[in-house]
Amino acid sequence: MAKNLVIVESPAKAKTIEGYLGKEFKVTSSYGHVRDLPKGDKAIDKENGFKPTYEISADKKSVIKELKKLAKESETIYLASDDDREGEAISWHLKEALALDDIKTRRIVFREITKNAIENAIKNPRGIDIDLVNAQQARRVLDRLVGFELSPILWKKIKTGLSAGRVQSVAVRLVVERERQIDKFKPKSSYKISATFDLGNKKELKAELPQKFDTEQEAYDFLSACNGAEFSIKDLQKKPSKKSPAPPFTTSTLQQEASRKLGFSVSQTMTVAQKLYEAGIISYMRTDSVNLSKEAVDGAVAQIKSGYGDEYVKTRHYKTKSNSAQEAHEAIRPTNFSVTEPAADRNGLRLYELIWKRAIASQMADAEIEKTTAQIGISTVDQQLVATGEVIKFEGFLSVYLESTDDEDEQEQKGMLPPLQIGQVLNLDKMWAKQGFSRPPARYTEASLVKQLEEMGIGRPSTYAPTISTIQKRNYVVKEFREGREREYKLLTLQNGEIKDEALTEITGTEKNKLFPTNIAMVVNDFLVDNFPNVTNYGFTAEVEKEFDEIAQGAKQWDKMIESFYGDFHTKVETTENMERSEVQSSRELGVDPASGKKVVARLGRFGPLVQIGEEEGEEKPKFASLRQGQFIENITLEDALELFKLPREVGEFEEKPMQAAIGRFGPYIKHDGKFVSIPKTDDPYTITGERAIELIKAKREADANKFIKVFEENPDVQVLNGRYGPYIKVGKKNVKIPKGKEASELTLAECLELAEKAPEKKGRGRR
Repeated sequence: MAKNLVIVESPAKAKTIEGYLGKEFKVTSSYGHVRDLPKGDKAIDKENGFKPTYEISADKKSVIKELKKLAKESETIYLASDDDREGEAISWHLKEALALDDIKTRRIVFREITKNAIENAIKNPRGIDIDLVNAQQARRVLDRLVGFELSPILWKKIKTGLSAGRVQSVAVRLVVERERQIDKFKPKSSYKISATFDLGNKKELKAELPQKFDTEQEAYDFLSACNGAEFSIKDLQKKPSKKSPAPPFTTSTLQQEASRKLGFSVSQTMTVAQKLYEAGIISYMRTDSVNLSKEAVDGAVAQIKSGYGDEYVKTRHYKTKSNSAQEAHEAIRPTNFSVTEPAADRNGLRLYELIWKRAIASQMADAEIEKTTAQIGISTVDQQLVATGEVIKFEGFLSVYLESTDDEDEQEQKGMLPPLQIGQVLNLDKMWAKQGFSRPPARYTEASLVKQLEEMGIGRPSTYAPTISTIQKRNYVVKEFREGREREYKLLTLQNGEIKDEALTEITGTEKNKLFPTNIAMVVNDFLVDNFPNVTNYGFTAEVEKEFDEIAQGAKQWDKMIESFYGDFHTKVETTENMERSEVQSSRELGVDPASGKKVVARLGRFGPLVQIGEEEGEEKPKFASLRQGQFIENITLEDALELFKLPREVGEFEEKPMQAAIGRFGPYIKHDGKFVSIPKTDDPYTITGERAIELIKAKREADANKFIKVFEENPDVQVLNGRYGPYIKVGKKNVKIPKGKEASELTLAECLELAEKAPEKKGRGRR
């Protein structure tokens, strides 16, 4: 029997670590947290210093039983959960739940799972840091108090099933306020002048006027003045410049860059990074430090010298801007820089490559760039056109990596200018003035919302991904692709002595994977801002985070911090409970329906936002219609509302039966012969034609026919079906994989039942 027991958080980590320690060590997992606050209002004793009561989670009772047995048989127990507040709390809960003896219990920490790091951790154990535990406890207790007292008020005053949270409500507020900024935004038009010059030998020079014109007339007058003018190079300037690499990744910057470059969601990035960390491939992925250890820098330098040469090396020590980075020791980096293709799945390799490149680039020489600017004089006007280009003289870190930005316009790389001389006369090919429009503030992506929260000091590396997931799960925010709309713009072109005036169209406002608030978010946000300003106040929420940091440093008592918050908060809860439901602004009167003379109201219904004509009067029922995607109770017009009542509508006949387009709980659909066929997002139920409806009905029939590979009359519960990922067996509610080499169409009922019997039941997941 092993003398030493090491308890980590996840089985994957246990497997990796066991490979590094000898036979004297048994490594096992607690599967994340083992204790939590029970449900109900008895979890926190508000009268006695907010003392929490914890209970072992139902799904962890067997884990605790096994761990107790192993602990009893071991001489020394090493608690090796993650090196942050959450990890410290897990170790403390384990110690309490297992009733471990202080004399034989050690706390060990490491930021990477390598042989060296694990052996060092075993050699340098410590006790549990109760200040870190208290910081996590304060967060957990405060969040429970806020959620437990606010959520019932939202249920009573607005809608059943709603929830509020200290960080999630602030994140929702950011999305709601951005949506309102966009709604109020009035685009301003201007005209940008561009020109191309023919230099002969298939070479051309593109230039622009630095200023823009406000009106079409001004742009036209400028082109007219340039008609027949002489263009020549008035000045040529070459300036050397440098570009420096970005620091290695923190949790937040990794989430942002993985979103831009790989299209990963915030939670996907963290899941993939977790696997890489547990396999010993990268350092710990929850950090707000940009620092690299001396060993890491030495490893990066050796790799740069062997791969690129000595002149590409420039070591740097990055300083973390965040004051809260006390619990983060190092940036995210590879554990071994010489490994370029670790054993990982496709997404793991893609994320690892990003982390490797970013960390390597941070220790590489600056890129040396020569920028050239040409001033082009126009004989008939005072203004000058400008042509710019740049040439890379020494690639430096750019040979490995360049950070992306959220602004697409900044991504454009300037090329090299053709050879030019001062005094050179240029031959104008064409000059044009294109009408452009100012853009509203951009909607948030998951990653840019994380960036905003981080900049405001709200949340910490461990809370970003759960916050983003929660606000989507609660249906306060939806991540969607939305089609742009057609917009007309003017283009004036001067060519061959003539000015041509055209009205063209472009698609503008296409949104890809952007975050949109729902109507319920608007109502809940306004209610919380009006009645609980401190819960949704940006400054207050950031201040609370600082107080957690002070608790972690032992500079503040956690129960006193909770006490100072709770008094005012609870008083406000009691006051708000006495509010009338009618005082909550969840409905809006739009006007009168001209056809019936009845009142039209937009409001929140049981299944979402809707518009309503009339009230319930005796036998007469009101008419209802759901709001469309992107429509909000707070700004829908009477005209838009009346348009919604055009559904359901007849769209034609098929097989001598009517087809009807409508919108239901699960979106728009076609109803035909008692069956329902979903209308995809690319089609509009208000304009869909009979021909398109027939197409959808036929496609659905074909898909349904192809879905069933085999059915068994003697047992209808067993079916062999075609799914998204290929054929599978369905037995009642259980889905069963078909082993390789087995032909789906040849399976017998007995084989299906046998495979279902052998298939493992799905297990619940641990903390991470």
